[in-house]
Amino acid sequence: MTLTCFIRYEIDPFQKEAFRLYAQAWGRIIPRCGGHLLGYFLPHEGSNVEAWGLVAFDSLAAYEAYRARLRDDADGRASFAYAQRERFILREERRFLEVVPEAWLRPAELPPPAAGAAA
Repeated sequence: MTLTCFIRYEIDPFQKEAFRLYAQAWGRIIPRCGGHLLGYFLPHEGSNVEAWGLVAFDSLAAYEAYRARLRDDADGRASFAYAQRERFILREERRFLEVVPEAWLRPAELPPPAAGAAA
C-alpha cells in the first residue's frame, strides 16, 4: 500500500446513525472492488460533524481501476444514492497521501514492569 485516500466528511450531526449505516455498507463494497479499507471513523469527542474514511491502494492506477469497478457495482451505486437521498453528508474532501513505510503500523513498545511491581 503506497497510496492512501483520506476522505473527510462533514456530516449532519443529527444523522450520525445514517452515516454509520453508509460506512458499514462501504465495509463490504470497498474490498470487493479492490480497495484496502483501513476504516471509517465517526465523531466521538470534539467536533460532532467530522467523519473520516481511509482507503489504501498500491498506486494511482490501482485507484483508477477501483473507481471503474465501483461504477459497475450495484451496491456501490445504491450506497451513493442512499447518501444523496438522505443528505447526511454535507461536504466531502479527498486527499491522497503516501505511506512512510518506516513509520507505518508500529505497535506500542511499553517498558517492562519495574522490579518488585505488582503484576
